[in-house]
Formats: sequence, C-alpha cells, structure tokens
Amino acid sequence: MMRREFVRIIRIWSQTLLPPVVTTSLYFVVFGTFIGSQLPPIHGFSYIQFIVPGLIMMGVITSAYSNTVSTFYFAKWMRTIDEILVSPTPDWVVITGFVSGGVLRGLLVGILVLIVSLFFTHFQIVNALVLIAALILTSVLFSFAGLINGIYAKGFDGISIVPTFVLTPLTYLGGIFYSIEQFPQFWQNVSLANPILYMVNAFRYGFLGISDVPLWICFSVLIGFNLVCTFVAVYLFKKGIGLKN
Repeated sequence: MMRREFVRIIRIWSQTLLPPVVTTSLYFVVFGTFIGSQLPPIHGFSYIQFIVPGLIMMGVITSAYSNTVSTFYFAKWMRTIDEILVSPTPDWVVITGFVSGGVLRGLLVGILVLIVSLFFTHFQIVNALVLIAALILTSVLFSFAGLINGIYAKGFDGISIVPTFVLTPLTYLGGIFYSIEQFPQFWQNVSLANPILYMVNAFRYGFLGISDVPLWICFSVLIGFNLVCTFVAVYLFKKGIGLKN
C-alpha cells in the first residue's frame, strides 16, 4: 500500500507536490520579501527567517491530511476498501498503509518547500533531532486525522468541510506568521488552545532555537494527539463505523 501511494504521488506530481510548493513560494514573495522587509526582526531573526519553519509545517499539515482523507474516501466510494477489509490483512496494517501515504507526501512537500526557501533566505538548523521528530509526528498526526475524516465522510462535501472550516483557520492562527509574545496576555492564553501552535513552535525550535512554548509541552501535545487519533482510528476500524453498511 505504501509503494502504491508513492507511485501515485510521483505519477501525478503536478497535483500532489507542485501546488503546495507554488503556494508557499507566493507566501515567501509576498509576506517574506515584500511585507517582511518592512517589519522589524522577531526574536533576533528577520521576518522571512521567522516564517520559513511555519510555512514548511503548513505545507506538511495540509498535504498529509488531504492525501489520506482523499485516498481513503475514494477507496470507500469505489468500494475497493471492501476487498481489503475481507482479506486476512490485520486492521493495523491497513491503517498503517493509508497513513504512510499521507506521511510520505507530507515529508516530500516539506523537503521541497525547504529547498525553495533557500532561494529567499538562509538559515542554519539548530537541532536536527527536534526538527525531524516534530516533522514526522506532525505528518503522522494529520494523516490519522485525515483517515478519521475519511471514515466519517458520507460524500465529497464531507472531505472538504474540516479542511476548510477547521484546519485552515487553525493553521493560519497557529503562529506561522507571528509570535504570540506580540499579543496581550489574554490573546496569548487563547492562542494556547490551538494545537497547531505547539507543532509550529517545536519545528521552529529545530530551525532557529526559539519557541513561544516550552519544548517539552510541544512534544507532549504532539504525542498526546497522536495517541488519541491512533486509538480512535483503530476503534473505528474494529467496530466498522463508517466502513460497513
């Protein structure tokens, strides 16, 4: 299943890999070069250096999520999931197969966006272990979230509601374009309710060595959400919710 997903992602690269790279390049040009050049440094870094980790993470989140939710829902719609479910393949293998596709696409998009960012600014990686851990955990988390969305979706509208009305607002308000320390205390506390804030800050710490939230809290949130989504996905498969008529 992972090999199939890899082949599909590469075969239709103009749909799976190119759009997030182009979109993020526009963010680099508009926010990083044009607007960012007029803004003061944040935590000692230029504005474009500050937003690079967040923009990479945004591409990873949207790609991992959209890949899994679309792949799984189409498997339901075409009834190919039935062939997998009646086979002796364990549920955890099926789940891992779908999730691995989202993780793979998220990582590929993250690497491509990172390469593109080098044309706009320079930076050094402070902690590669933290960076890789945050990248993988976030990819896995949103792949699981996309799988859960795909399980519950009953139509094509069902796979677009969550990305449009939940994922996009949380992503833009997740500290990609700003530091919450620039906010009054009340809005800082409100921002802490956004789980994407912790993922972006963990990833930013790997790049720049700065974070608005203690690193151990960031990874606690990441690991906690991964465990919850894993349990929910396994439970839904075991009960056949959204899978059996």
